[in-house]
Amino acid sequence: MWFKNAIFYRFTQPFTYTSDALEEKLSEKAFTPCGSQELSRFGWVSPSGSLSEMLVHAGNGFMLIAAQKEDKIIPSQVIRQQLDKRVKLIEDEQARKVYKKEKDQLKDEIILDLLPRAFSKYQTTWALIAPAHNLLIVDASSHKRAEELLSHLRSLLGSLPVVLPDVNHSPSAIMSQWLEQPQARYTGLEPLDECELRDSAVETGIIRCKGQDLDSDEIRHHLEVGKRVVKLALEWQESLNFILQDDLCIKRIKLSDQLKEKLDQDSPDEAFAQFDAEFVQMSLELTRLIPALTDAFGGEAQRP
Repeated sequence: MWFKNAIFYRFTQPFTYTSDALEEKLSEKAFTPCGSQELSRFGWVSPSGSLSEMLVHAGNGFMLIAAQKEDKIIPSQVIRQQLDKRVKLIEDEQARKVYKKEKDQLKDEIILDLLPRAFSKYQTTWALIAPAHNLLIVDASSHKRAEELLSHLRSLLGSLPVVLPDVNHSPSAIMSQWLEQPQARYTGLEPLDECELRDSAVETGIIRCKGQDLDSDEIRHHLEVGKRVVKLALEWQESLNFILQDDLCIKRIKLSDQLKEKLDQDSPDEAFAQFDAEFVQMSLELTRLIPALTDAFGGEAQRP
């Protein structure tokens, strides 16, 4: 149970729900499959999958929740082909032209006809709530996907006072400085061999490096002529490897070999116990990492 990505939010007011109270609220909107005439459904599922029916997995002061979205897939080409056939049939039989308003109505009818036979695409999104740290962390690769979960949670709870963090120093400028001046690097965060550089003056001026020595003269030259780091591969205290973006999104989280070895040695035999152990370890690592990241960029900015 490890997040692949992390978009983190700060609670502006204490999160006061207990795991039992949150479980009761989520059960009001537990996931159920799409009906025959529905295009999409969103609801809450067990974060531990088939290991438990509980909608909140709690441990060590942390809470894990999961939302599932079902989308019915009807290829646009199929809809277009069906629409063309119906339009041609009407025009041939009634000797008249079919205009946009009628085409839109025909398209809606076609979608309703195809829905019962459509395939479903499922997407699960996890979120970690850390009340003691005033953090909510979503395993999502985009803000849109994270905000969808937050929107549904906010609607269910009545309010969800969270904000994206705002730091005092530009992450792009600081990450660029780390490559230009290795002595300025934040303790515990070590650049790896991957980054993306962008030229602020030229929109198409992008350089992506992978498997590259980031301390090389070549990289330093790009920085000297005005390019800035917008993505950087980092290792955190020999525990986690990840890509950090200039908007503080954390992507492609992977366990270091050292942490993998430790977890393998301590891993329980029973599946649910193993899930719980990994969940607690992940929660501890992420709630240690995030304050370090914000501190590396001058700390969080004070909000009015």
